[in-house]
Amino acid sequence: MAGVRERPGPAEGDGDITEIEVGATITGTVARIENYGAFLQLEDGRMGLVHISEIDRNYVKDVREHLREGDSVEAKVVAIKDDGKIDLSIKALQDPAPPRAPRRGSDPGFEQMLKKFMRQSEERQVDFRRATEHKRK
Repeated sequence: MAGVRERPGPAEGDGDITEIEVGATITGTVARIENYGAFLQLEDGRMGLVHISEIDRNYVKDVREHLREGDSVEAKVVAIKDDGKIDLSIKALQDPAPPRAPRRGSDPGFEQMLKKFMRQSEERQVDFRRATEHKRK
């Protein structure tokens, strides 16, 4: 049958889930804002959700402080669920978070000094107890 194709190619906008891949960067327009996130209208007509935790690296108390309906936003595709829902992340495209200062107890030099101090302290306490017990008798 001439002119009839059973399966359109991925370049044609047929709305197939395989067009958008996890890890891809897409552009969408904020269509609706809820307390838990923002829904983006993607270029192919589908909707994707940017959860409130994926809007910014800093704490987001209110989505409306960061996004407005009609804003054009770039986001990264985080997941495509079996039911066709698309999870997006804006913060994944932001600069990486600055490195945190090392936590207390993670410095090997400090750990060595602390162990040495504790050992010496225990030895002094034992010596002190021996001296005071001898005087009590």
